Amino acid sequence: MTKRDPRATSLARLAGLFADETRAACLLALLDGRAWTAGELARHAGVAASTLSEHLSRLVAGGLLAEERQGRHRYVRLADARVAQLVEDLAAQVAPGTAVRPRSLRESSAGSAMARGRTCYDHLAGRLGIAVTDALTARGLLRQETGFALTDTGVAWFASAGIGLERRGRRPLARACLDWTERRPHLAGVAGAALCRHALDTGWCVRIGSERAVKVTAAGEQAFLDLLGVEPTALR
Repeated sequence: MTKRDPRATSLARLAGLFADETRAACLLALLDGRAWTAGELARHAGVAASTLSEHLSRLVAGGLLAEERQGRHRYVRLADARVAQLVEDLAAQVAPGTAVRPRSLRESSAGSAMARGRTCYDHLAGRLGIAVTDALTARGLLRQETGFALTDTGVAWFASAGIGLERRGRRPLARACLDWTERRPHLAGVAGAALCRHALDTGWCVRIGSERAVKVTAAGEQAFLDLLGVEPTALR
């Protein structure tokens, strides 16, 4: 009799954490990289606070969420970039045809904004993320042939643009993240996070709405044009 792979039980347990619509909704919401209160997530998922509390406890115990308490508030966030990558990769496997049609003009507008530009945990995604990734590649700053990697010229470009690349732990300098709306990879990893943080800190991009959508400002359009040759029309 063939011995069962000892990882099978753990894998099944992990898959079970995703196999619930309420928990999946929470994980997707937390891709914005912020810490949410339990009450905010309950309203977002459309369930009672008591119901959500049980789900959050399972996600925390399973290592997918980290928890902090401040006074009477319970805050949760994705445990780390590894979990964010897993959530985004799974979301990208959902076929486009299975997406639920928007129920209102507001919901449709929000979906369009997310597709145009958004944060994926801590890096840029949507058409904005793809445009930036393509520009980095076209200028020889990023290689995509056998996985994402910054070239020496790319590392120098980040330094010249004033974007620090602080490497901590085992997170790769550059990583491909499959974009669930564009169906193409955008830049993640240390470089992707640094570029996103710089874009928000300098006002190249601003958050809009209550989800992960971001918009490129006039200053951002000029910066992306000057630094990467990205035409403003590609960012709108």
